[in-house]
Amino acid sequence: MEIHELSLSEVAEKIRTKEVSPVEVTQSSLDRLAAVEPAITAFVTVTGEHALAQAEQAEAEIAAGNYKGTLHGIPLGVKDLYDTAGILTTSSSAQRSDNVPTVDSAAVAKLSEVGMVMVGKTHTHEFAYGATTPTSGNPWDPTRTPGGSSGGSGAAVGAGVVHVALGSDTGGSIRIPAGLCGTVGLKPTFGRASRAGVASLSWSLDHVGPLTRNVVDAGLVMAAMSGYDRRDPASVNRDIPDFTTGIDRGVAGTRIGIPTNFYNYHVEQETQHVAQQTAELLQSLGAELVEVEIPLAEYILPVEWGILTAEASAYHMDALRTSPEKFTEEVRTLVEAGEAILATDYINSIRLRTRIQDAWRDMYRGAGGGIDVLLAPTVPGVAALREDPYFRWDDGVVEGATSAYSRMSAPANVTGLPALQVPAAFSSTGMPIGVQIIGKPFCEAEILRVGFALEQASDVVGRIAPLTPAAVPA
Repeated sequence: MEIHELSLSEVAEKIRTKEVSPVEVTQSSLDRLAAVEPAITAFVTVTGEHALAQAEQAEAEIAAGNYKGTLHGIPLGVKDLYDTAGILTTSSSAQRSDNVPTVDSAAVAKLSEVGMVMVGKTHTHEFAYGATTPTSGNPWDPTRTPGGSSGGSGAAVGAGVVHVALGSDTGGSIRIPAGLCGTVGLKPTFGRASRAGVASLSWSLDHVGPLTRNVVDAGLVMAAMSGYDRRDPASVNRDIPDFTTGIDRGVAGTRIGIPTNFYNYHVEQETQHVAQQTAELLQSLGAELVEVEIPLAEYILPVEWGILTAEASAYHMDALRTSPEKFTEEVRTLVEAGEAILATDYINSIRLRTRIQDAWRDMYRGAGGGIDVLLAPTVPGVAALREDPYFRWDDGVVEGATSAYSRMSAPANVTGLPALQVPAAFSSTGMPIGVQIIGKPFCEAEILRVGFALEQASDVVGRIAPLTPAAVPA
């Protein structure tokens, strides 16, 4: 296999044993980028010289006996919301076309400290305000959306350009592109990892996390990103466990919640079938399936949008007044609409969010032992066409892709619970279908364990889209 086809963990072992060098690994990543980027346009900025310099430094450190661990010398893509010192950070918007930060964001700084190599900045839906990333294509079919807002990150990992890419998740923006591009995506518990230096969409809903080839790799990167940071008011001061210790213990005795409502409305038949098959697979591995009703389900989306739109408009208030023409029409309209949210509606959304969080806590604690995790589809259907990003449901409802995709993932943002997207199957058209595993607060290790069991029981996780230069549109 080529270096770019291997998982992070496999490449790390080759680097550790000096079978390959960080420079060779980085060059392989840059070569793959050059081959497939015309088809998927995943990157805003490619930092080839910077990456090779970082790789040479990593190689020298390892040769001198200063091996920093599993992430040392591993290629990384960084969503263009994350500040990177001396490197253009645009949020995929003309508003920041010349923005060059002087300091790294907290997550980038942490990953640099452990020796990761940044090969470029990946596209986001402008300021993360959407779930389709129009600039980029899906690696399994470039005519389809990679999802968003971390669409460039999903495309880059799914195409085999990088072993890991950073994303952010306000209404599903890690899990949506991970699901549509066939990668693993981990949204941690709210407060687990610092968002300092990351452009905000909605400060009380934003999370940061990785998209990776497999479940173990997600745990490794998440641990490196985690930790208290006083610069982020939401940051929680908790010990950082080794998320991968005991990941192979299996799921015997684990109580898996199967929702009887909310997650089964306006869902494509193949996607529903995959979720059901996944539940049955977990049951065959020793897990117990427990039907649960999602509490206050009718309020989840109004709360998500009531908070998100108001906070996003507050963040962009000055730009809307001084340079509105620099927003795309789509995002400018959303920012303008958010200014119509009444303060009373915003406060009521905040109050109702607390009630939803309490109700979900009770659901997990429920009678008869409650549940350990909840299993549900990640998104209601496969990647939509870029030129026609809509779902047309059997009852006549036409739903935009952003609305459809975030509808399934928003509950984990409103509750702040950790959620893991894992590839589970491929559709009849060859597109990835995934499931999400939602856990209790700060129980990332538990959802990773369930995800790992699924990964080991199938051959779906870790596949690379078979893009070739011939796939580039004429």
